[in-house]
Amino acid sequence: MNLSGLFQNHSQRSSFLPRLRSGALIRFCSSLLILLVVMLASPLPSMAAEVLQVRSSTLLQIGDRNRNYSVRLACVAVDPANEQAAVDLLKKAVPRRKRVNLRPEGNEDGVLIARVTPLDTDQDLGLSLVTTGLATQSCSEG
Repeated sequence: MNLSGLFQNHSQRSSFLPRLRSGALIRFCSSLLILLVVMLASPLPSMAAEVLQVRSSTLLQIGDRNRNYSVRLACVAVDPANEQAAVDLLKKAVPRRKRVNLRPEGNEDGVLIARVTPLDTDQDLGLSLVTTGLATQSCSEG
């Protein structure tokens, strides 16, 4: 093989590589675009928070598969005489692993203050305590 044959062979290879690279790049970009469209068109289902423990008449331990935190029921004040009845009502309404919806109202000393509603009902737990007479509403309705 002579020197001119090597140059001719090299020039054929160098024109083939850019075409190969551009084709692979186009396939990669189109695959990435299709994956992105599929992910946006069918988002993963969100995980609801779950009640892990009723700690008191207004304090729940909540988990969302990623972390655990304390949640105080918003706008509710329970009389100490009604404490055990309120705890019993909450344990019945939201047993362990019951999924709930949280609507945050604020936080205080690292405790989330929120309105907590079980997913299968439309009334939040604080309002349930108020309507049964075990608690009073401690802030104006917002």
